[in-house]
Amino acid sequence: MSIHVFDAYGTLLDVHAPMKHLQARIGAHAEAVSRHLRAKQLEYTWVRTLGGFPWRDFRALTADALDHALAAHGITADAAFKADFVALYDRLDTFPDVPAALSRLKAQGARLAILSNGTRDMLAAACAAAGIASDLDAVVSVDAIERFKTAREVYALVTARFGAAPADIAFYSSNRWDVAAGTAFGFVTTWVNRAGAPDEYADLPPTRVVTSLAEV
Repeated sequence: MSIHVFDAYGTLLDVHAPMKHLQARIGAHAEAVSRHLRAKQLEYTWVRTLGGFPWRDFRALTADALDHALAAHGITADAAFKADFVALYDRLDTFPDVPAALSRLKAQGARLAILSNGTRDMLAAACAAAGIASDLDAVVSVDAIERFKTAREVYALVTARFGAAPADIAFYSSNRWDVAAGTAFGFVTTWVNRAGAPDEYADLPPTRVVTSLAEV
């Protein structure tokens, strides 16, 4: 039985959906704020893991990144806006290609899982809201080890969960840095390059590049 493991944020779930839903409340800078926020959100995970800082989970870092992004764009938002934004991470939109791809793989007998920086509660809520929870055999959160991607220990959570070797795992991510880490760990990797971004990490190439999960 094949094992297919997916990154959640940016791969299955649209991280820019919350700001799209709230755009009317902060105006024309919403898209720029969302992109700034996402960059900071990831930066915080990398820096805190590399520095061995005290644990601060993904929900907290998302709120921190929102504060920074709003301030950087000179936007004052009230507490209600911030609470509404973070709450929307519990019901992110899926990308259009996701439900059919997961259902198709499940029907073929594959075991499906998520490996994510998100907290257990965030992921459980988002998967339920997106209607994909029933397709998943496991949702693996970094909360278990209190370290974020790209630490090798994160990817080892999957092999431990399934009792499998890295080469037995098909790993999918839209984040090229995540694909590089998966490749270094020994996964069979697929870069889901919906945006047509240029390649990087040439020494750690994906096994496959697709523009949509419909190609899987």
